[in-house]
Amino acid sequence: MITGKNYIGNRLSANGSITYKTFNPKLNIENEFEFYEASVEEINEAAFLASDAYITYNQKSGKEKATFLNAIADNIIDLGDDLIQVYCAESGLPEGRAKGERGRTIGQLRAFATLIEEGSWVDATIDMAQPNREPMPKVDLRKMQVPLGPVVIFGASNFPLAFSTAGGDTASALAAGCPVIVKSHPMHAGTGELVASAIIKAAEATGMPNGVFSNLNSKGIEVGVQLVKHSAIKAVGFTGSITGGRALFDIAAQRDEPIPVFAEMGSINPVIMLPQALQNRATDLAKTYAGSITVGSGQFCTNPGLLMGIKSDGLTNFVNSLSEEIVKIEPSCMLHPNIIGAYEKNKQTAIDQAGLIVAADYGAEVSVNHARQAVVTVEGKTFLENSGLHQEVFGPFSMVVQCEDAKELQQIVSNLEGQLTGTIISEADEIANYPHVIAALQNRVGRIIFNGVPTGVEVCPSMQHGGPYPASTDSRFTAVGTHSIKRWVRPFSYQNWPDKLLPNELKNSNPLSIVRVIDNERTKKGI
Repeated sequence: MITGKNYIGNRLSANGSITYKTFNPKLNIENEFEFYEASVEEINEAAFLASDAYITYNQKSGKEKATFLNAIADNIIDLGDDLIQVYCAESGLPEGRAKGERGRTIGQLRAFATLIEEGSWVDATIDMAQPNREPMPKVDLRKMQVPLGPVVIFGASNFPLAFSTAGGDTASALAAGCPVIVKSHPMHAGTGELVASAIIKAAEATGMPNGVFSNLNSKGIEVGVQLVKHSAIKAVGFTGSITGGRALFDIAAQRDEPIPVFAEMGSINPVIMLPQALQNRATDLAKTYAGSITVGSGQFCTNPGLLMGIKSDGLTNFVNSLSEEIVKIEPSCMLHPNIIGAYEKNKQTAIDQAGLIVAADYGAEVSVNHARQAVVTVEGKTFLENSGLHQEVFGPFSMVVQCEDAKELQQIVSNLEGQLTGTIISEADEIANYPHVIAALQNRVGRIIFNGVPTGVEVCPSMQHGGPYPASTDSRFTAVGTHSIKRWVRPFSYQNWPDKLLPNELKNSNPLSIVRVIDNERTKKGI
């Protein structure tokens, strides 16, 4: 049942005077439920509850936290069709997408549960004392990762489940031992409340401290700003626009105690199409990329917004085929009137730039809030001279840059801003001829793809979902996969500490049987 209230720990609260409703973009009407924006008092209560909860929660064993995460997953499943129906009503996305995203959310929770129950993720490192070492004795040092403290997670507009209330950021922070306050996204507050109820139910059933999780509603930006400024908060997770992510980053840096902001802020995901591959496969590649550009109405951070190639008959054939294929695809609904409004505005701004040629623009009538996909082309020289062309158009839009030669292609890649992904389309024996282009691309992205599409992000330990700024605020970390837990911890050392007072992860006997590094040797053996 949706109440429209905030979860302040395990208590529902609606003290604020600002209310709002979510919107059904497919029906073009407001949804029925009214939500209460969190008040200053509720924000403070949630933050201080989280701070108190941290004292107990960070001492919970990996097994106890794993039980909590698995209970969240079970409770989300138990929400059944109610969750799916609210998700679809608030996003305009189809039922199949909703169920797929729910599956990914559950999978992420269970993956982190498995990780922390096994326990080796804490990177326990031990250097034994050498009291007789000359000229100076060596002390006993033992190091492991410890949680930072209460974390604020901002729900993402384009993933109401997998990057929101119980998504990867929340799952990884809870797994690390950090209480979480979610700043619910206003476009899917109902979905958020249902998932929040599943988390609270799991916390109570597994004996987690009150305040380990809270869910706060907001119509605008003020709740998020106050949370990031709050002295009890020790880190922030964000998925969204460059403008929003950078604003939070700056706020956090200006605090008396600056805190890290791990923001994933979008990307145009450059795709380099080499000549031989285009000569051999232009038509097939066009069909593949027409689908990748338009999937989910282009509302993925890994959407291929920039395609690049060296001028050739193959590139010309590719552009012609892509233009034909992309307009065959039925337009789909975007998440909100504000998002399609921004898409149409940004698309037109791009089209109006000097030197751009519109290769394809869906011209038929579309249903309300459905996006017309478009492909434009531009000369490499023009692209280099106009940095405004480098900016993301969030939606089913892509730009093809036609380069004079490999040198200009390399120059363009080198001048791009940081990106989440880069893709190389090549024949097997062709890529070796472009080492400088590949090196330039590697310097600009967090993940490089060979003969594929960037859309689709596998959730596994090897995934890197982050990249040089502005793709993310810290390219050393990923927002997807089990290694994303490393955002919410810091290394901590014990020197000459009594064995019986050490955490189990560092005790001589290794009671958890985890993998540790002892005097530079990886082992599960005790000391």
